Amino acid sequence: MEMRHLRYFVALADCLSFTRAAERVHVTQSTLSHQIKQLEDELGQPLFERIGKKVVTTEAGELLRGFASRALREVDQGVALLKPGSNSLTGQVRIGATHTFNIGLIPECVALSLARHPTVRITVEELAAEVIAARLVAGELDLGISYRPDEPDGLWFEPLYNEEMVLVVATTHPLAARKRIRMVELHRQDLVLVSRAFSTRTMLEECFRAAGCEPTVVAEMSTVAPMLALVARTQIGSIVAINAVPEGMPGLKVIPLESPTPIRTPGILWRLGETRPAVVQSFAVILRKTALGNSLRREGPG
Repeated sequence: MEMRHLRYFVALADCLSFTRAAERVHVTQSTLSHQIKQLEDELGQPLFERIGKKVVTTEAGELLRGFASRALREVDQGVALLKPGSNSLTGQVRIGATHTFNIGLIPECVALSLARHPTVRITVEELAAEVIAARLVAGELDLGISYRPDEPDGLWFEPLYNEEMVLVVATTHPLAARKRIRMVELHRQDLVLVSRAFSTRTMLEECFRAAGCEPTVVAEMSTVAPMLALVARTQIGSIVAINAVPEGMPGLKVIPLESPTPIRTPGILWRLGETRPAVVQSFAVILRKTALGNSLRREGPG
């Protein structure tokens, strides 16, 4: 099946006349008739039938007509957007993101999107993961950026990349000279971690148990920035996603963890069964490329 088959089919379904449909798609009646026959043979059932001198759609033809018309409309809109000088991409993108991704990823993506499509309006809300999920299901957001949820009911999670969580300490910390740290070595170490309300904390607790260590959690916070500020001023360490640590932040040392290595999977949350407007799809493309590029830069060569 090719695009021309669908175009000829929709033209005939709209006109219900081989003469007018052939004129509409600029082919001869015999060519149109031949192409319709090819489509019917591929589908294994007739799409049109003649009643006297009239042409009518069959039940199968009427069913296909709606889907084919929408598909052609989407393709034509996409092609129009790709033409040089096209500025027809307009609309609104409503985004919900957790704190980690609002630090650098989302501002970078919004800047790129607005530079390419200045008439698009983007709304970003910093929300907890469970709130993002609820508002997506309610239709109040177009997409969410978060870590993989435990129970994504009514949602589809699109992974972007895997990121390691790392130990962050002050440059004056006794562990600052280490190149890698085994999780068991954090036993009785003073740490500041995200609160137990976050799934990240649950995952870290599982890693601690697997390593047989019990760090001393002296403080809990709900966002990364104050945790890092505390680490820089004290001999307290923290475990955060590597992309949450601003590059070149003074006074901090990032140390990879192993045995086991805590890993989180950031991604895009979508509502199941939803048709996404072109403006939302465009932002998602920028988000995918930017997120992957950032993760590769953090990993370095090799």
